Amino acid sequence: MGVHFGHQTAKRYPKAQSYIHSQRGGIHIIDLEKTQEALKKAMEFAQKITKSGGLILFIGSKKQAKKIVAEAAKNCGMPYITGRWLGGTFTNFENISKLTRKLDRMEKEEVDGTWEVYTKKEQVTFKKELGKLQETVGGIKIMKTLPKAIFVVDIRKEKTAVSEANRMKIPIIAMVDTNVNPEKTQYPIPANDDAVKSIDIITNLMASAIKEVKV
Repeated sequence: MGVHFGHQTAKRYPKAQSYIHSQRGGIHIIDLEKTQEALKKAMEFAQKITKSGGLILFIGSKKQAKKIVAEAAKNCGMPYITGRWLGGTFTNFENISKLTRKLDRMEKEEVDGTWEVYTKKEQVTFKKELGKLQETVGGIKIMKTLPKAIFVVDIRKEKTAVSEANRMKIPIIAMVDTNVNPEKTQYPIPANDDAVKSIDIITNLMASAIKEVKV
């Protein structure tokens, strides 16, 4: 699956050295025994949270991760964000909650006929607003409180989410490549965070672990 392929040796983050096995053709090779060990630990942690009724937010906005992350999260009944991170999603959660409540209300109104008393022009405006809300907060509609943990595909790409999670003391499970600082996460999984197959296998193993214990 290409999980072992890291970045060019020149891009190595010093603290990533502990999970680098070797180098080949100027590319660092990740030690898959370390990956397996870390993945097992992360999956057990995710199961512990799930058993206690907590939610784990899946995050992945890079092009090759979006579809995989959304489908894996839906499959295990967890919230997800695959679009632009809304600043304050964690640090100002009350404002985000207002948006998800508005989304809930508008979706009900569209179905129950509430909009029918309005003009066609007004209904078009409502539909546009609804579409925008579904795009921005649709994936976190089930998240009524802050998540108990997050799963991140690329901590460099999702640096704002990682920063907010650390600030709010929300544990971070993440795929960490050789070019990032694993110490920014509590459950780092050394893995190639660029290749589709690598993202797919790690993300879906996490989702399967969650689904296995879901009540």
